[in-house]
Amino acid sequence: MAKIKLNPDAEMVKAVKEGLERTGGYCPCRLARTEENKCICKEFREQMEDPEFEGFCHCMLYYKEKE
Repeated sequence: MAKIKLNPDAEMVKAVKEGLERTGGYCPCRLARTEENKCICKEFREQMEDPEFEGFCHCMLYYKEKE
């Protein structure tokens, strides 16, 4: 099972969470306010399912460790 955790950079987490509050839960790094960009975004959900993927989501809030 993959391990998903918050970015260890507390300032980055704070900035992204503030952005999420301003946008109503949509990725603050993306312009389109679509269901695909609602946090946790579709792109990262797909990356979470990929056993070979390790890294941050688009906005750098979450990190997925390889299985």
